[in-house]
Amino acid sequence: MPSLPVIDLEGFPSTGAARDRIASGLDAAFREYGFCIVTGHGVPMGLRDRAFAASRAFHALPEAEKRAIAVNAFHRGYIAPKTSKIVTSSVDTVTKPNVSESFMMMHPVAADDPRFGGPLQGPNQWPADLPDFRSAVEGYYRVLDETARHLTRLLARALGQRDDLFDRHFEYPTVYLRLLHYPPVSAEADEDLFGSAPHTDYGFMTLLAQDEIGGLQVRATDRQGGGWIDVPYVPDSFVVNVADLLSYWSGGRWPSTPHRVLNNRSGRDRYSIPFFFDMAMETVVEPLHPYAEGVTPIAGPGPVRYGDYVMERFDKNYAYRGGAGEKAG
Repeated sequence: MPSLPVIDLEGFPSTGAARDRIASGLDAAFREYGFCIVTGHGVPMGLRDRAFAASRAFHALPEAEKRAIAVNAFHRGYIAPKTSKIVTSSVDTVTKPNVSESFMMMHPVAADDPRFGGPLQGPNQWPADLPDFRSAVEGYYRVLDETARHLTRLLARALGQRDDLFDRHFEYPTVYLRLLHYPPVSAEADEDLFGSAPHTDYGFMTLLAQDEIGGLQVRATDRQGGGWIDVPYVPDSFVVNVADLLSYWSGGRWPSTPHRVLNNRSGRDRYSIPFFFDMAMETVVEPLHPYAEGVTPIAGPGPVRYGDYVMERFDKNYAYRGGAGEKAG
């Protein structure tokens, strides 16, 4: 079974052959897998450890305290177990809600911001009795935002474009920082019970920090032998993947690869922190190059507005928006 490439970002060199070499490595990895593992990103391990500690503390709270900040209309707050179901999956028929819970923070939007009140443009929510939680999460968010912007410029270069190709679309990005907890399931649990059912991500790219428990799998192509590739835990790294609209932007050069999460069946809890870095809601995406003949675009045909694309999926997949999954009690 193949394994995901590991690419050293070397602290994001600003010029020269090193930058071209890294961009070339990213291009090769994304062409083959739509995924890679990156090191040399410059995010301090202490900052990430603090974010994981905050996540474990939050998920250890009594259920009533978590539900006191249940996810709001702006997709911020606590998402309870089994309240999402990926019915928009293009890669599988999902029969059961996801067995996971999460805290969702998104990009801050001030009350006097002209965007405030629009789709996904509202206040974050914070637990009342975790005094260090907000500072840990917001501190991690700020550093990841900077890291993602550096990486976005490398991706433009990897596509043979100017480094600043995407910059204007990320002046006001749509960002989701999700503290995920996957509780263990019994060894006899149904095979179609997932922490996260097979799916692709919706927007631009995802940077995932995961713990050592394992469970993330990436679907291999027929040429790679089919089946599912286990994504290993690599200390001080992020798993990076192409999402639907970046795949579409690339003209299908980079696939948005299906992936899933299996809950641990040996009694161990899994924690991960995905950072979904997406474009502004009003961004309209069209392929940089025509799709190859016979290849079906993951989005389109024609121009696709990110805000419309993502809200359609949220409305169908989340119970709090009237979609699939069980209503939070």
